[in-house]
Amino acid sequence: MSTPMTKQRDKTITEAMADYGKRLFRFIRGRVATQADAEDILQEVWYQFSKVIDTEPIEQVSGWLFRVARNKVTDNYRKKKPDLLEDYAYEDEDGDHFFKEILLADDPSPEMENLKELFWEALMTALDELPEAQRQVFIWNELEAQTFQEISDRTGENIKTLISRKRYAVQHLRKELQWLYLEFLAS
Repeated sequence: MSTPMTKQRDKTITEAMADYGKRLFRFIRGRVATQADAEDILQEVWYQFSKVIDTEPIEQVSGWLFRVARNKVTDNYRKKKPDLLEDYAYEDEDGDHFFKEILLADDPSPEMENLKELFWEALMTALDELPEAQRQVFIWNELEAQTFQEISDRTGENIKTLISRKRYAVQHLRKELQWLYLEFLAS
């Protein structure tokens, strides 16, 4: 049940996202290494905005949003981040090859097929260890390429909740698949 205060808060957030969303994303994207980092930071900004808007009015919304974004970018540089799959690389006689490219390559060799099979088995095992809600969001967003908005529309869940669930899933998967990367490098 929505109260007039909740409706006003939602309207304020929606208007801010429409007015500042793209500029804020470009601002953040210009200061971080990957689009994924920029998206994560932008979500953190919106989340913090939604929390603050409940308790206190913000007089200069744009200034507040950009200041929080700048602080989040700084925090992003300070914290130790886990490696991305794209960051894992090895070099052979043909030059650099990225781990992700290898797993998605159309190489029918027995070695490559074994590596792909090992990866997908490890991924599915790690996914099975997740709570259902986290597993579903990860599968829908990463494997089925659905947007958070599409998932939200289908499930009725808040986008921030979905993003949080996916984040926990990604953290778990990175931890659980680290051994595979190390084994790959050793071979």
